Amino acid sequence: MRSLRPAVLLLGFCVACAAPSEPVNVAPVETVEVEPEGLPDPEVSILARLQAEADALNELVESKLATSFLGATAGLPDGRAQTLYALAGGGGWLHPEQLINLAPGARASLEAKEWSAARFYTTKYGSPLAYVRAVELLGEAGVESFEGQRVLDYGYGTLGHLRLMAQNGARVVGVDPDPLLTALYSNPDDTGLVEREGAAAGRVDLLEGRWPATAAMRDGVGTGYDLVISKNTLKRGYVHPEGDADPSKLLQMGVDDEQFVQHLKRIVKPGGHVLIYNLTPPQAAADEPYIPWADGRCPFDKQLWIDNDFQVVAFDVDDSEAARAMGSALGWDANERDLETTLFGTYSLFKRF
Repeated sequence: MRSLRPAVLLLGFCVACAAPSEPVNVAPVETVEVEPEGLPDPEVSILARLQAEADALNELVESKLATSFLGATAGLPDGRAQTLYALAGGGGWLHPEQLINLAPGARASLEAKEWSAARFYTTKYGSPLAYVRAVELLGEAGVESFEGQRVLDYGYGTLGHLRLMAQNGARVVGVDPDPLLTALYSNPDDTGLVEREGAAAGRVDLLEGRWPATAAMRDGVGTGYDLVISKNTLKRGYVHPEGDADPSKLLQMGVDDEQFVQHLKRIVKPGGHVLIYNLTPPQAAADEPYIPWADGRCPFDKQLWIDNDFQVVAFDVDDSEAARAMGSALGWDANERDLETTLFGTYSLFKRF
């Protein structure tokens, strides 16, 4: 869910390491044109940028799953520039069609924010193709295709990677409590069926709220998933910080650890996978403030997964070398950034018995 993180715009790999915020208090985002690093020409369209990123990343992947994921980039629809309206006090966002339901006095308190076509895909978190490493790990684990797969993304943050899965035949549900995303992706064409020539349509559905904390979200998400993916959301530092941390920077799950894993057991099919993939900066020195988002370990103990009928395929595996290669392909090492000391990757993978 990603108001699970603060509503501030970060570029490059720092996007992957942003901290969460309370779902009910999402601050407005300043209007800034996103210029993904590694593609310095501001005249290049967002789709051209993403295609260039896909071409660079394709050199790093071997699985059929990740290759098809990147290959679908050419079929992404154009990004859409739009004006959204921030409610006073960080109370949420509205799209233009919602303004007709407001009294004139209420409209006066709104702040218009311009979102570029680039930010339709990058939102506050950067390139959606940064999901490719998570997809590659699933491919290495034996997932050969998204065709007919039911996929849940816990904390999706942006639409692009969900569309790429759907364009490969997946039925994808993204959950996130951030009302910005509901406003940003309010056009009917943004979600629903993703038609494919000569093949069954994929599908994208988006849900705003905290799963599994509420009955409405549990009903909306449903069951029967082949894959559950969470990237940069389920971090131990967000759930069980080992230092002083602002509560607004932590993940508010609404349930305890055992209940969360039990709900995963309930919704994942036998043979289905749960992947937790996290990118992090280095942890602060002992004499500096603790950084919750720098602890990317799995927030739930290994035994808890075993007790709930999951095979632990991998647990807190260091993926930093591959993460840095991905980051370099995405241009995160621009301006002489040293990824060796500033970017780390960790993943855990579970398979339902």
